[in-house]
Amino acid sequence: MDDHIDGIDQEADASEAMEINQPNTRQFISFRVGDEEFAIDIMAVREIKGWTETAPLPNQPDYNLGVMNLRGTIVPTFDLRRRFGMGGTVATPYHVVIIASVKERTVGLLVDAVSDILTVHEDQIRPVPDMERIAAAEFLSGIITVEENMVVLLSLEKLFQRGDIATSGEIAA
Repeated sequence: MDDHIDGIDQEADASEAMEINQPNTRQFISFRVGDEEFAIDIMAVREIKGWTETAPLPNQPDYNLGVMNLRGTIVPTFDLRRRFGMGGTVATPYHVVIIASVKERTVGLLVDAVSDILTVHEDQIRPVPDMERIAAAEFLSGIITVEENMVVLLSLEKLFQRGDIATSGEIAA
């Protein structure tokens, strides 16, 4: 009987693996900033860690919290709440930093909490509506619906296209 249960588990695992590896299927890490749910491509994520203090740098935008030392790598860290015009984050030990690769650089993204890993078919990704004022609309790459909730997909390349990484990354280089 145990063999039968193990066989079912193996079939379920194989089924999940096939679903993830289907063509036109993408995976995202979803996270919360304020009351909003966002997600980024899982392939950009290197690590998820708890909040640690950063060393501030002079002449940086207010959403650049400074840099952190991640096992010998100096990582510029950005407050996504402030970047999206939602006010600043008062970071606590309960906040999370997503370490991601953007334009061949490593950055830290301060978020309120990581929610889930989402696997979606590309045809489930809807375009961003053309509206006058959507918070951070210029950084969005699409929207997906998960159960009853909307999850906004971020483009890290667009989010940091204004030289934010180069400015703070030059110190680390």
